[in-house]
Amino acid sequence: MNQNKLLRWSVVVALAGFIFGFDTVVISGANQPIKELWHTSPLFHGFFIMSMALWGTVLGALFGGIPTEKYGRKKVLLWIGIMFAISAFGSAFATDPFTFSFFRFIGGIGIGVSSVVAPIYISEISTPLTRGRLGALYQFNIVFGILIAFLSNYFLQGFGGVNDWRWMLGVLAIPSLLYAILVLGISESPRWLITKKNDLVEAKKVLLLIGVTEVDAEIESIIKSNEHEAGVGKASDFFSTKHKKIIYLAFMIAFFNQLSGINFILYYAPEILEKAGLAAKESLFNSIAIGGTNLVFTFVGLYLIDKLGRKTLLILGSLGYILSLSMVSFAFFTHAGPVFLMSFLLLFIAAHAVGQGAVIWVFISEIFPNKIRSTGQSFGASIHWVFAALITLITPVFLDKNNGIFKDNPWPIFAFFAMMMLLQLIWVLTSMPETKGLSLEALEKRLVK
Repeated sequence: MNQNKLLRWSVVVALAGFIFGFDTVVISGANQPIKELWHTSPLFHGFFIMSMALWGTVLGALFGGIPTEKYGRKKVLLWIGIMFAISAFGSAFATDPFTFSFFRFIGGIGIGVSSVVAPIYISEISTPLTRGRLGALYQFNIVFGILIAFLSNYFLQGFGGVNDWRWMLGVLAIPSLLYAILVLGISESPRWLITKKNDLVEAKKVLLLIGVTEVDAEIESIIKSNEHEAGVGKASDFFSTKHKKIIYLAFMIAFFNQLSGINFILYYAPEILEKAGLAAKESLFNSIAIGGTNLVFTFVGLYLIDKLGRKTLLILGSLGYILSLSMVSFAFFTHAGPVFLMSFLLLFIAAHAVGQGAVIWVFISEIFPNKIRSTGQSFGASIHWVFAALITLITPVFLDKNNGIFKDNPWPIFAFFAMMMLLQLIWVLTSMPETKGLSLEALEKRLVK
């Protein structure tokens, strides 16, 4: 197989994940300065400043499948890079909270769409043996972007005085434009060319480029899969009885991903660490440790996903979640030292990177049939982002240092997340199928009756 071409295209598309990760976390460094600049209430700050990008991701995830199906994967991948750049510039130069929120919303739409189209594209060009690793490149780039955002926030602290936060947000324009340029060099997904354009000639060229040897057999398999899904198009078709199992699986894995508390911790890491007794600058520095741990253990998940499988990684991740979140809750409850608390926060991050972080985007992108993959990815991603937005929205109500419900001690929040991860473990053990090593068409036969 032409592994170089396959890997290069996968890496380029996965760079959307880097921008996704950077944009998701960079706001944590701007959180306190913006709060002091515009003197907003906790609820206003939670909705318009901290969670507005996430509401954009909900919109992007809900409707991102439509242009992905109509115009193709490549064009949509290009446009999200442009949207990221516009959002970065607009947020950096915003003069009031409403303008700031608008541009954060634009960037959020780009993130939401990228969480639909990037995993789809990678899953559609990979083989059964490489799909897990190549699909997890998207997650790897998300956590790499998170680490770089934490580093950027730390080093830009004090760089521009009261305008530090503008530099933190504006620097994202550079990778956004670079990514858009690189996307111009990839080819369209062969499965989209066959399914939506009936362009067998171009699809054959792309399959040859990525090294498929039995091209005619591959094309025939894709065509038969489409015939199996003949007539599917409307929302009522997507939510038909034969799809109920895969819809249930996509909903649950996305639901549990956010009920682990991962975005709560990433978005509010400096504030959480300050509550543990660390000064503001130390909190930003320790946020880097969170990003670094995330990156290292994402490598572990990347290595294991096609060896141990998706289900095994989620079992391991669930056990790590339960232990770490319980201990973080205990640390806050007993006022244990910051080193104790930080150790278990890092264990939590490691558990997420190996488990949900490595699995979610790969799993959702591979369980839906070719004909409804965009709609299915939109569904799974939108569930993920709805819960991410809700959690981020209400967090200031619990954490605000003046009026927060748990302003003095947030231990009940972590106890709640630990309980949810116990439920996730039960779900994985009883309901989640293993998908490693099977072609997309073989998975359709197994999961869609």
